[in-house]
Amino acid sequence: MHKTFHSVITGTGSYLPTRIVKNEEFVPTAFYDAEGQRLTKPGAEIVERFAQITDIRERRYAQPDQVASDLAFLAAENLFASCSADREQLDYILVAHNFGDITEANRRSDFVPSLAARVKHKLGIENPKTIAYDLPFGCPGWLQGVIQADYYLRSGDAKRVLVIGAETLSRVCDPHDRDSMIYSDGAGAVLFEAREGAVPTGILCHGSRSDTLQAAHLLRMATSCNPEYQGQELFLKMEGRKLYEYALKTVPQAIKDCLDKAGLGIADMGRLLIHQANGKMDEAILKRLYALYGETAIPAGVMPMTISWLGNSSVATLPTLLDLILKGQLPGTTITPGEIIVFASVGAGMNCNAVVYQMPTE
Repeated sequence: MHKTFHSVITGTGSYLPTRIVKNEEFVPTAFYDAEGQRLTKPGAEIVERFAQITDIRERRYAQPDQVASDLAFLAAENLFASCSADREQLDYILVAHNFGDITEANRRSDFVPSLAARVKHKLGIENPKTIAYDLPFGCPGWLQGVIQADYYLRSGDAKRVLVIGAETLSRVCDPHDRDSMIYSDGAGAVLFEAREGAVPTGILCHGSRSDTLQAAHLLRMATSCNPEYQGQELFLKMEGRKLYEYALKTVPQAIKDCLDKAGLGIADMGRLLIHQANGKMDEAILKRLYALYGETAIPAGVMPMTISWLGNSSVATLPTLLDLILKGQLPGTTITPGEIIVFASVGAGMNCNAVVYQMPTE
């Protein structure tokens, strides 16, 4: 008889860098626009306007001696410290990131060996059948790793898959670009295991899309907007308005398509865990989602947020958010057995994805 497997979460972990960078630290910065013209408004006014647009008041940066694979390892260790899983029994380690390891002193991406290989090494795993590989997919990379894990687990090919998202965006942001205030560092890890059973639980369905024809370069690497900048680095750049419009158009529909695929409606969704990209943008996405169902009343707390104090750490935002909630570290936010959770993310590519997940009842 054919066995039916479901992908369930059995452990979570995260690592929040200890360096807290508040908005006030950016007030003395010389900011330039995309045309290379220095902004003439006072620094305090620029920073306050930024906070109003994004909801970000502070963010976390890695210590000078840390790189992305260190953060990923620390998130994984945090996971294993809080659950009974045996690391030697992992079938896959998937590490989502976009820039590899970048040191404080040499800001160039290092991808060899893969970050997943480095994490497996740091974890001391001997098992040669624990396959470790990386997944660059923009900010939705961690969630795409979850989708890949689901295929492995449901097929019977794997029993345990560790999916990590780790990034040090502080190493790739232009110090003279206002957008640099969005970015932060961090890592989150989630363990998925195959559970046999006739009743669906865990990951119920998922969907992804890549819109490269028109939107491939809304996020890209380029030189500093300060024409007198002496370094040779390339920095992360984005076309904010177009990115906002893309997200508002695609993410709500992607979530609805996923709920429809699961045979569920908006009233069934207990929590929306969305990539913490921009507070105001995420609020607009939520309103647009409910509008697709003809709803204007949005339940309080349905979309928990961390961006105001953690910033945008790309692939790390979702697994970090989940870990904080499940460990009771996000005041006023809990997830109950049987609750329907929707994960959603959008980012460079442009890529967008969503996952509908039901918390197991036992």
